[in-house]
Amino acid sequence: MRKILSVVGTRPNLMKTAPVLAALERRGIDQLLVHTGQHYDAAMSQVFFDELGIRPPDHFLEVGSGTHAEQTARVMERLEPVLVAEQPELVLVPGDVNSTMASALVAAKLDIPVGHIEAGLRSFDRSMPEELNRVVTDAVAEVLLIHSPEAKDNLLREGRPEESIHYVGNTMIDTLVAMRGRFVPSAHENHVVVTLHRPALVDGPLLAQVMAQLARLAQQMTVVFPVHPRTRARIASASSGVSTSAGRCRVTSR
Repeated sequence: MRKILSVVGTRPNLMKTAPVLAALERRGIDQLLVHTGQHYDAAMSQVFFDELGIRPPDHFLEVGSGTHAEQTARVMERLEPVLVAEQPELVLVPGDVNSTMASALVAAKLDIPVGHIEAGLRSFDRSMPEELNRVVTDAVAEVLLIHSPEAKDNLLREGRPEESIHYVGNTMIDTLVAMRGRFVPSAHENHVVVTLHRPALVDGPLLAQVMAQLARLAQQMTVVFPVHPRTRARIASASSGVSTSAGRCRVTSR
């Protein structure tokens, strides 16, 4: 292929896409990077470009926050002219966020092949926006890049052709391995790192239960809790019964 265009929109997208961008560059493939701006503040976006060594995007769509419909519509509206102008031979989309589904739909409607990184994952809970994004993206993608056997089973069950499914492994692990030299292990203390942000977990009564369990765990080891902005807001609005201070819980703002 002469030109591949990758679309990212959120911090997990960046971690999944970084090793793919590096691998394509090593192979001398012409590539473009589009950042939709679904995550846009420094702690949720720029810091990952800096720490993962990702070059600045060729196009920044600045879609920002909004409802699911608003985000999806803005991505589609702003990405379409980019794809028309750039004419890539493949559009790569990672994960399961609104930017993923919106970009896949735009490319498919322009008859540009779509590759889905982390295809085939299913929670079988259609109340999760991410589940809808996964199903729709996999339905229009021509290249399905999976990292688990059950992902293949899910795709075959949904009628996707086996020749479109490619087992490539988990690119998040590639990012973890690439960052290993920057870890500072402690010889005297165990740690656990926790992130919470899915609406199904943080927008209801489960959040208080999870925080209580983390407080108990913090009595045994240090809990490092980089708090997603969404989760921080939910904790602040549900102050009764939710605590981040029990035991040894190191809370950071990212």
